[in-house]
Amino acid sequence: MIEDSRQTCADDDPGEDPALLRRVLGVRLRKLRETAGISGETAGRAIRASHSKISRLEAGRVIFRAKDIEDLLTAYGVRDAATRSEFRRLAERANATGRWQAGADLATARPDTYLALEDSAALIRCYAPSLLPDLVWTPSYAHTIFAIADQQPAAAIQNRIELLTRRQRLLTRADAPKAWFVIEEAALRRPLGGAAIWQGQVDHLAELVARPNITVQVLPDHIGGPAISGTAFTMLRFAAPELSDLAHFPHPSGPQFLDRPGDVDRFNATWARLCVCALPPDRTAHLLDTFRTTRPRH
Repeated sequence: MIEDSRQTCADDDPGEDPALLRRVLGVRLRKLRETAGISGETAGRAIRASHSKISRLEAGRVIFRAKDIEDLLTAYGVRDAATRSEFRRLAERANATGRWQAGADLATARPDTYLALEDSAALIRCYAPSLLPDLVWTPSYAHTIFAIADQQPAAAIQNRIELLTRRQRLLTRADAPKAWFVIEEAALRRPLGGAAIWQGQVDHLAELVARPNITVQVLPDHIGGPAISGTAFTMLRFAAPELSDLAHFPHPSGPQFLDRPGDVDRFNATWARLCVCALPPDRTAHLLDTFRTTRPRH
């Protein structure tokens, strides 16, 4: 038991972003609990909390109290002082303030945890039925979408655009992750905002396609993307081997995160169907050139 926990904690951490470290710590605590054969309910009682609190801790969605860490390690049979110290240090780093936890004016569009995890991913895969995925939006296209969908004040829309622009920098930074987008042909044909905004969006997408870390596939009109998936979703994959893929999708009660194997497998299967039905990536640039030389119909 102790030997296993030593090996887990000795691995190099995948980065210093607190949100990612919280998820790493949660995964490690879950492995310790399962190895010890302890239920979530029993673990909850060990820290004077409920099973749902253990679920949130293991998902890396809450701050880790030092006493909770100590009590859980004791409950899981971890006696080795060096191992316990390693977990304490990881918890301290996981509780720090990350770059996506600062700036209240930019913190309303998405949960900080997702922003940090997205920023730390090694591979990002996105699909959005009827629209382009937001990571490829131009500011003008984004303004059009936000104004239509939310009808918020101009200042609120501008804040959302600034936040989106910050997120999009990950696609072109020096250590950019690989990004893979499936886009519906119907979304490319829809001139939201008018001809100039539409043309600028197509031009921007063509520039992204030329980047070696970005793959774009177009789902033809006759396929019917929503028939494959009527829900927009993003899949995140991390370099750390102990972290499973993470599925993120919108929900009326707020954005949802799934990382259990069965849930993730279903999203991976949906992604595979989308990619099989979409045109091969090497045809995307030519298709976009066609759009760039054709005025949209109003």
